[in-house]
Amino acid sequence: MSDAIEKAAREAVEAAENTELTRQIAAILAAQQLLQQQPVVAQQATTPFNATRWLVVGGVVVSVGLVASLFAVALAIGATCATVCLLILRSVWQDVQKGR
Repeated sequence: MSDAIEKAAREAVEAAENTELTRQIAAILAAQQLLQQQPVVAQQATTPFNATRWLVVGGVVVSVGLVASLFAVALAIGATCATVCLLILRSVWQDVQKGR
């Protein structure tokens, strides 16, 4: 009977060692899984290309450019006319001053 008790005691000790070894292996595997996980990168919401939007933006830019250029031409014409007018008035004023 003592052989059976000793054998049972040895098997109990082996089972306890196997249980501890199994726990350690499970802990190591869990740690490896945590290390292998890649960080989750938040994806930015991308809007699909909208051709209509860019056509409208281009049309607005072209329209504003045309208006600005027409305004610049009108300003140049007005400045030229004002300069000519002032030169003529100065010439007339000089003639009046000389008594002609």
